[in-house]
Amino acid sequence: MRVTRLVKIAFVAWRYGLDEIAAAGAAATLGSRWALRGVRLLHLGRKLDAPRGQRLREALESLGPIFVKFGQVLSTRRDLLPPDVADELALLQDRVPPFPGELAVRIVEKGLGRPIDELFSEFDRVPVASASIAQVHFARLPDGREVAVKVLRPNMAPIIRRDLELMRAAGGLLVRLSADARRLRPLEVIDEFDRHLHDELDLIREAANATQLRRNFARSRLLRVPEMLWDWCSTEVLTMERMHGIPIGQIERMRAAGIDLKKLSRDGVEIFFTQVFRHGFFHADMHPGNILVGESGPDFNRYIALDFGIVGTLSDFDKDYLAQNFLAFFRRDYRRVAELHVESGWVPPTTRIQELEGAVRACCEPVFDRPLREISLGLVLLRLFQASRRFNVEIQPQLVLLQKTLLNVEGLGRQLDPELDLWITAKPILERWMREQIGFEGFRERVRQEAVRWPRLIPELPRLLHDALARQAHPAEDPATRLLAQLIVEQRRTRRWLVAASLLAGGLLAVAALALQQGVV
Repeated sequence: MRVTRLVKIAFVAWRYGLDEIAAAGAAATLGSRWALRGVRLLHLGRKLDAPRGQRLREALESLGPIFVKFGQVLSTRRDLLPPDVADELALLQDRVPPFPGELAVRIVEKGLGRPIDELFSEFDRVPVASASIAQVHFARLPDGREVAVKVLRPNMAPIIRRDLELMRAAGGLLVRLSADARRLRPLEVIDEFDRHLHDELDLIREAANATQLRRNFARSRLLRVPEMLWDWCSTEVLTMERMHGIPIGQIERMRAAGIDLKKLSRDGVEIFFTQVFRHGFFHADMHPGNILVGESGPDFNRYIALDFGIVGTLSDFDKDYLAQNFLAFFRRDYRRVAELHVESGWVPPTTRIQELEGAVRACCEPVFDRPLREISLGLVLLRLFQASRRFNVEIQPQLVLLQKTLLNVEGLGRQLDPELDLWITAKPILERWMREQIGFEGFRERVRQEAVRWPRLIPELPRLLHDALARQAHPAEDPATRLLAQLIVEQRRTRRWLVAASLLAGGLLAVAALALQQGVV
């Protein structure tokens, strides 16, 4: 089976000219054109007229859902890929035939441990959506609530394991042959893809992500997150309340429903920056296929999020770094950007600030020649990553996810409102977050967070103070002092033994030398 799969992959690579792309890199690395000339001799039946990015996308689509998913993940690594390839891979969609509804029923029954008729009063065997990892069926609970049931594709683990082994073998070969491939770090990208896949294969993890996001926006009018119904969830089955709305890509339908597209575009930016800088937890797969807009009732003109398999998290350090970088960029304070790179530890401390400052200026000045509403924050962040790579920085995975999500948000926002000034929307959020971190508000919040520990610590203060004073008054009784004294005694004893051994060895050597001298005489 593995040999057959390998043969198919090799055939698809040959048919779409992927061998020519690899050979071009090998020829440039090895300083020889023989490999490139060799693959170009066989043009019969090959699709070589299209651009390389399109050929790569079509090849991945023909190899099946796992390779499609790999292309989607690869498209997020714009810090590594040429722009033409990244743009083409971003077009990849899950066009995967559904598996039979009866098989979905068996997976649900096995995952939840009960017959389908006990679990649901209605279960539509025909899926409403089918993707590379799972498909979705509409159903109704015994109490009448409408739900959407996500069912994992069967036998995914062995398929994934087999294809990942083949990807790693191909990636290792490319690394040996091509300097371009080494720069793209294919083995690291495959490892990242592996992590994404295994996260998405656990639907309990996805339900937990959704619950966290729902809690974060519980009091917000910006975003609606469906409720997860935990009694109907397992590793292979996820059940959530059914959402009703208009897919956000259907612009004319939203206009006809009276939805305010300008407000919607601004809300999308605010949702993103709120997730990043307030919560440190963000939906990292916000493409149009995962977003609805409410068309009636309390959800009117409101975002509705779907599919929570990929999320990103940011530490306070990451948030502080990003906020200061964004603000420094838009103030054109390139010196501060360079200093932040060194302070973050992502470039070597020996890096010359002036050189990094010049590289950042060269990347970003062309961007700022345009009006602010035409500036892409996602591209600014991408340029930051590209400049950093020249100074041996390793870009953090969470920041790559963030940059990809920001590009999605910008593209979606400007599709809704071409005049969207992203900076006007984002700047107040960034400045408010900075005030909360370094101003009185930040001090008060940190005091509030620490205050929960005070009831336990304050009663212990007299005892701790007494112990400290007692140790200072009677140092010999302190356990640490006693241990230190024992170590000193042992050290002195060892030193005496070493001195004695050295004297004995020296005496023996002197006697031996004297004996040899007398023998010679």
